Amino acid sequence: MIADERRSIIWWGWVGDHLDDIWQRTVEHVQLTIIAMLVGCVISFALALLAVRVRWTYRPITRVASILYTIPSIALFALLIPFTGLGILTAEIALVSYTILILVGNTVAGLDAVPESVKEAADGMGYTRWRRLLTVEIPLALPTIIAGIRVAAVTVIGLVTIAALIGIGGYGALINDGLHRNFPTPIVIGATLSICLALLVDGGLAIAQRLLTPWRRGQ
Repeated sequence: MIADERRSIIWWGWVGDHLDDIWQRTVEHVQLTIIAMLVGCVISFALALLAVRVRWTYRPITRVASILYTIPSIALFALLIPFTGLGILTAEIALVSYTILILVGNTVAGLDAVPESVKEAADGMGYTRWRRLLTVEIPLALPTIIAGIRVAAVTVIGLVTIAALIGIGGYGALINDGLHRNFPTPIVIGATLSICLALLVDGGLAIAQRLLTPWRRGQ
């Protein structure tokens, strides 16, 4: 009977017995995603501001980011392991590197789309460059910036699953466990929860975008 249940797609008895483990993997997956996104946003926003202020830097920044983005995740992990070892640092460096191209591109595009007339009006009102950036340009660029954050977040959630190959937790640990034991239940649970998390985060960011940009709700 047990052998038949193990061969079925979902063995609900196993799920019930491993709720604590599934919750732990959920927490790990969320933590890894949050760290990567926070660090990626800080680095990318700084690079985007540099690219906007010093325009010639935009091309080299995006070229380097493009190279990092095109490296397969497993290959990037392998390149980093000799320097940073097996652990969270290796995973986070790789995860952050995949966010930079998306976030820098969208941030620069959003800031470039702010009409010159709006900038001139802010200057005419006596705004300093930084005040204009924080109170005028960034709010108007938010839809494009948040769109980039949504894409980057979903990308990172998927890549965290692959990071389990170097011993990191998250839903990938469930998938690896199922593959090693030829046991489909943890594979299905890990994959399904990863997809649900991506949808939940994307939906949450979409709601945040609507709340932060009320002037676009009628469009």
